[in-house]
Amino acid sequence: MFMHYLEEVIAVVDHVVWGPVMLMLLLGTGVVLTVRCRFLTWKNLPWAVKMTFGRETREKGKESGDVSPFSALTTALAATIGTGNIVGVATAMAAGGPGALVWMWISACFGLSSKFAECMLAVKYREKNERGEMCGGPMYTMKNAWKARGCSGFGAALGGCFAFFAVVASFGIGNMTQSNSIVSSLHAAFGMPPKKVGLVLMILSFLIILGGIKSIAKISSVVVPFMAIFYVICGLFVIVGNLHNLPSGIGMIFQMAFSPEAAGGALCGNMTASAVDAMRFGVARGIFSNEAGMGSAAITAAAATAKNPVRQGYINMTGTFWDTLVVCTITGLVIACSGVLGQVNPSTGMAYEGAALTIAAFSTVFGESGSAVITIGIVLFAFSTILGWEYQGEKAFEYLAGSRRYNRVYRLIFSLLVYVGATQSLELVWGFSDIANALMALPNLICLLLMSGEVAAEAKEYQKGIEKEKWLSRMGKK
Repeated sequence: MFMHYLEEVIAVVDHVVWGPVMLMLLLGTGVVLTVRCRFLTWKNLPWAVKMTFGRETREKGKESGDVSPFSALTTALAATIGTGNIVGVATAMAAGGPGALVWMWISACFGLSSKFAECMLAVKYREKNERGEMCGGPMYTMKNAWKARGCSGFGAALGGCFAFFAVVASFGIGNMTQSNSIVSSLHAAFGMPPKKVGLVLMILSFLIILGGIKSIAKISSVVVPFMAIFYVICGLFVIVGNLHNLPSGIGMIFQMAFSPEAAGGALCGNMTASAVDAMRFGVARGIFSNEAGMGSAAITAAAATAKNPVRQGYINMTGTFWDTLVVCTITGLVIACSGVLGQVNPSTGMAYEGAALTIAAFSTVFGESGSAVITIGIVLFAFSTILGWEYQGEKAFEYLAGSRRYNRVYRLIFSLLVYVGATQSLELVWGFSDIANALMALPNLICLLLMSGEVAAEAKEYQKGIEKEKWLSRMGKK
C-alpha cells in the first residue's frame, strides 16, 4: 500500500518538474544564448565538426588536462548517446506523430548554444585536486565564478544543489536504469539470464572505472565511434531498403510538425497527431536525448587538455549535433519510411511504441535479425552511458566530499548498483531519476542565464581566431 502511494506521489512530482515550464526553460535558455552569441554557434558548427576529426584534437598535447579534447568529447557522448536515441525517438513519434522529429531538431539547434556555454564555462572555471587532476563542471563554475563576483554563498548553494542531484542521477538514470535495459533486451532477444548478465556487467564496469577518467576515456574513444557508425550504417540500410517511401515519409514529418489540427499520413496507419503533440513530445525527447542545458557533459569537458575554453566549448558542442541531428535522425527516418508507425503490434493488440516500434521498423529490411540489431545497439549505447555517467557522478561526489580520497568508495557503490539495476524492478528508480535530472538542470540553467553576457563576450573575442584559422585553411596553410 505504501509503495503504491509512493509511486503515485513520485509520478505526480515527476509530471510537475518535467512539465511545460521546465521544457520551456531548457529551450528558452538555448534561445537566449543563441541570440546573445549572435548565432555564432550555428555559424561555427561546420568548423567545429571538422575540428573534431583533426589530429590536434585527438592528441593530448602539453596543456593542462587529463585527456585529449576528442576523448573528453567521446566520454561525454558515451553518457549522452543512450537508449533514448533508440527508444526515446520511437516514443516521441508514437505519441506526437512523425512531426516530433522536427521539434527534436529545433530543440537541438538551440541546445548547441547551451552545450557550448556550459562546457566553455566548465573549462574556464575548473580547478585541480590534490592529485593534480582536473575538476570542473557547473558546480565549480557556480562556486568560482560567483566567488569572484562577491556572491560566494549564492554560488556555493547552487553548486551544492547541482552536485547532489547529479550524484543521485548518476545512480539512477546513469546506472541502474541502463543496466536494466541491457538485461531486459538480452533476455528478450536471446534468453540470457538477468543475474548472470548483471554479474558480468558489474565486474566489467568496475574494472574499467577503477582506472578513472583515463581508462573510461580510452574505452569511450573506441566504443562510441564504433557503436554510432554501426547503428547509422544499419539505419541507412533500412532507409535504402524503404527508399520508395522516403519522399512521402519526409513530407509527412514536416506536414505533421506544423499541422494546427490533428492530421495523419499514408505511412501512419490510423494514427493522427497535431503540431502541439509533435512539439510537446519532440522537445521533451530531444532534450532528454542530447542533455543540452543539463550540465552533465560539462563535467567531462573540464578534463580536456584545452588550448582555450571557447575552443573546447565548440568541440563538446558537436555532441548535440552527433546525438540528435545524426543518430536520432537516423532512427526517426527509419521509422517514418518503414510504414509501421501507427500499426498494431500483434503480440499486444495495441499500436507499436518504444523499442518494439524501432525493432519493427528495422525488421522491414533485416527481418527477424532486426531484433538482434536493436538489441546490440541498446547494449552498446546503455553500457557506454554507464561509463560516462560514472565519471560525471564521481566528480560531483568529489565536490560534495571536498576531496578525492573517497572516490574509490563511490566507484565500488556505483559498480554494485549496476548489479542491483540489472536484477530488480525499477519503477521507483525511473521516477526518482527523472526528478533528480530536473532538479540538477535547474541551478545550471540559472547559472547559464545569469552568465550569458560573459559567454557571449568570450565567443565574440575568440571569433577572431576562428576566422583566421578558416582563412589559413582556405589558403592551404596549417
